[in-house]
Amino acid sequence: MTHAVAPQAARDPVLSRLASLSIDRGIGDLGRRLLELEGFVRDNLQDVDRALDEVPRNERMINAAAHHLLDLRGKHLRPMCVALASRLGSGFSAAARQLALAVELVHTATLLHDDVVDEAVTRRGRPTARVTYGNAASIFAGDWLLVGALQRVRATEVPGLLDRMLAIIEEMIIAESHQLERRGRIDGSVEDYLRIIEGKTAALFRWAMFAGARAGGLTLEQENALEQFGLHLGVAFQAVDDALDYGGDVATIGKDPGADLREGKLTYPLIVALDREPRLSELLHALVADGEAPEATSAAVTSAVELVRRSGALEATRAFAQGHVELALEALACIEPGMAKDQLLTVAVASLGRTA
Repeated sequence: MTHAVAPQAARDPVLSRLASLSIDRGIGDLGRRLLELEGFVRDNLQDVDRALDEVPRNERMINAAAHHLLDLRGKHLRPMCVALASRLGSGFSAAARQLALAVELVHTATLLHDDVVDEAVTRRGRPTARVTYGNAASIFAGDWLLVGALQRVRATEVPGLLDRMLAIIEEMIIAESHQLERRGRIDGSVEDYLRIIEGKTAALFRWAMFAGARAGGLTLEQENALEQFGLHLGVAFQAVDDALDYGGDVATIGKDPGADLREGKLTYPLIVALDREPRLSELLHALVADGEAPEATSAAVTSAVELVRRSGALEATRAFAQGHVELALEALACIEPGMAKDQLLTVAVASLGRTA
């Protein structure tokens, strides 16, 4: 089954860009699959956009700060996961629409909070809400979005989802706290890294898949399988994001290379590079000893980024991400063949080719 390509104005810009890049690079099959995915979920994602427009607006600063980021519209990958999981069953119902909106609100709330913690200046190519409205307004805006998300999950009356979302938010907070405690430390293992990203990033993907599955009336076995898919998709997504911090194009990723390094975050590329490149360890130890780790000088960060690139850590990170994509695909073994499953496979494979 194929779908007609939408007029350019109605296309999802992220999926269209990925499709074009895939075709340009000679990966025609993936490009065609991405265009098919775009057609398959277009109406659902437009529903989510309309639901985002329904989030209350008024003159209060917290509403303005929340919409400052909401109005930029992200990739909608988590709502897409809700939609695809639900369409494995009874379909993208009104309840699934509210769950897709809820997961996007939670994700946006975490970005507002992260920008305050990281003292970020730009987000998606524009000044962050904290720069425009202040740190306090950004924090309260994030809290307001979290409450709104929980209210929407409760209103669907889908059994088990509110309790699961509360547990996921707690998991995310603990992971972020663990990352904060490790800032500026250059000793760490892959286990430490996974502990952080499985909570910080993958947990919300897990919930999105679980929520869509439950709204779609799938079996317990299918719910568990889709949660595993979400876990491994989230890990792969974060690993690719980590690689982009050292190897992405600044105009595309919207931040300078080495931003994670400046913030003192120990990511997978850095773990690999530290094991392979003794000079990098010496450089970072010197920076930490001088008390400069999170705000290292541009010259030092540039040198560190170059050492990471030379070490082969970016290739190792993408191989690590590919391994988790393969695990995500294996998790779908019990799911019956069909268009929604095919599109989940496309989402997983396409996550490896992200440039932003």
